[in-house]
Amino acid sequence: MPATFAPPFAESQAAFAQALMRADLPPPIGVRTARGAGDAGRFAVYRNNVHVGLMRALAARFPVVERLVGADFFAGMARAFVQDHKPRSPVIMEYGEDFPAFIAGFAPAGDLVYLPDVARLEAAWTRAYHAADAAPLALSDLAPLVQEDALAAPLRLHPAASLIVSAHPVGTIWGAHQEASGVTLDADIAWRGESVLITRPALEVRVTLLPPHDHAFAQAVFSGAALGAAGEAGLQASPDCDFGNALVGLVALGALAEGTDKEIMP
Repeated sequence: MPATFAPPFAESQAAFAQALMRADLPPPIGVRTARGAGDAGRFAVYRNNVHVGLMRALAARFPVVERLVGADFFAGMARAFVQDHKPRSPVIMEYGEDFPAFIAGFAPAGDLVYLPDVARLEAAWTRAYHAADAAPLALSDLAPLVQEDALAAPLRLHPAASLIVSAHPVGTIWGAHQEASGVTLDADIAWRGESVLITRPALEVRVTLLPPHDHAFAQAVFSGAALGAAGEAGLQASPDCDFGNALVGLVALGALAEGTDKEIMP
């Protein structure tokens, strides 16, 4: 009887994972019934359960996206995403980091130009919720930062802080579709770009729309600019930018952490 050779473990693992994600692939070698025959039917059931689990994870992480497009449309979009995007981590809450970029290239959602940025906001919310803790910068710590010899010092962002910059009113859309708001997209929304700050003061995630005249300052801070350079960027973009008030606002919302070393969030 001729000998049979199993593929190396790593190779068989990769083949199993690939077949598990793609419905157009046959079951991997070794998936057999007790009689030794290939068991495509049972593997298909297992594959479907995995896909459904990942789709539910996406729905849990992107609830506003689902409300905006409807459950059926979202299910189709999620299934298409799952087909080609394996989890990179065993932590299920991290699944879907690439979903906003996928939505941007998903042709059936092409008319919903704001949808990818809403998804970016929701992804940032989840990251903020699970981010490491750090001591926030206190208002009492501001005085040394605004001294002339300290304006070139880099700031340190809190691990839970991020900034979503969009050409669309994504913060307003997100807020209008929170379950408790009772408001829908049919509400009177000013269609303009928004910068949305996500922070976690007192261990509770907070979503804040920044005033338009503070957008450039906040974007400079989150891009890694030193405090003085961020202030100049804010004033160049808007004469209404008040460097002091903008900085106090970021600190009060928990966007900055103690220390002066940069820690820029994605």
